[in-house]
Amino acid sequence: MVIRHGKEHVEQMLDNMTQIKNDIRRWGQELGFDAIGFSRAATGDAERGLADWLAAGYQGEMDYMARHGTKRTRPAELVPGTQSVITARINYRSASADSRAVLDAPEQAFISRYALGRDYHKLIRQRLQRLADRMTSELTGMGEFFCRAFTDSAPVMEVQLAQQSGLGWRGKHTLLLERDAGSYFFLGEIYTSLPLPPDTPVTDHCGTCTACIDSCPTAAIVAPYRIDARKCISYLTIELDNSIPESLRPLLGNRIYGCDDCQLACPWNRFSPLTREPDFAPRHELDQVTLVALFAWEENEFNERLAGSAIRRIGHEQWLRNIAVALGNAPTSAAVVAALRDRANHPSALVREHVAWALLRHLAPACEDAA
Repeated sequence: MVIRHGKEHVEQMLDNMTQIKNDIRRWGQELGFDAIGFSRAATGDAERGLADWLAAGYQGEMDYMARHGTKRTRPAELVPGTQSVITARINYRSASADSRAVLDAPEQAFISRYALGRDYHKLIRQRLQRLADRMTSELTGMGEFFCRAFTDSAPVMEVQLAQQSGLGWRGKHTLLLERDAGSYFFLGEIYTSLPLPPDTPVTDHCGTCTACIDSCPTAAIVAPYRIDARKCISYLTIELDNSIPESLRPLLGNRIYGCDDCQLACPWNRFSPLTREPDFAPRHELDQVTLVALFAWEENEFNERLAGSAIRRIGHEQWLRNIAVALGNAPTSAAVVAALRDRANHPSALVREHVAWALLRHLAPACEDAA
């Protein structure tokens, strides 16, 4: 009799937890999230993988990747008492200008598609907080519990946790992939003390495909599931504060903020749907603008036009550095050379260095021909 009561009690608890998870999913979808999943508050063998990656020096100047120790791989160390992680996904692919067409037009500026609209950090963080608040107000029968929301704002292994929660699998380019959504989406998390049962992880569907590895302009994907950030164009144009290595500059092409080549090459992105979120639509025609036009922006114009954009975080100096490299890779024209000469005496040594390199790319062949 006691055993039967215990079994019934467990079954009732499981039924209650299933209903709670269904409610959280529904609340999340009402807030605009495309998918909600649940993971245990652990990252398995990801801790060893991160340690090996750091030991190889692949993080480059991203010292913050090691700064928090095991708090990144152990959620309960970051937020004591965490028992479960709720993961959320929202698509960002917009009806922007065709990426391939922009990449094939070297006089235009290519900006990673995720950064064309408003900064996702605030939008997703606010919606996650609204979901957390809804949980707190609705799940009063669960007693006291906490929820803490994150979106790229703390040491969280978001891809690992999203994979564990069934939102997709890790592709060979290290991004999360999903059969019906590809990889054009943002992730966010809620750490909670609620003991929510984890969802079933999704199996890998990359097979023998190496399209992402083969497409990387700088060969930054040094092995499946392993990136040397020091070669990655996203790192070079966003995370790196200093000079871009000269040997890599020609490989950047016209990419001035991030790189989408591995995503463009991935067959699963053929099924990636358009976002329902209007804030992710391109602003200021950033999906089809020339390098010369962007290079002319002064600092106040940069700050005003990119207010509320993730791009503004890199600052005007780094913005000019990136565009100078792209102009050095562009076809020689009077407009390109004139734009570079206008910045040749810029107050920033970083900008001057990259402008000088770019000018040499255009003027050296002319000097050789004259000789």
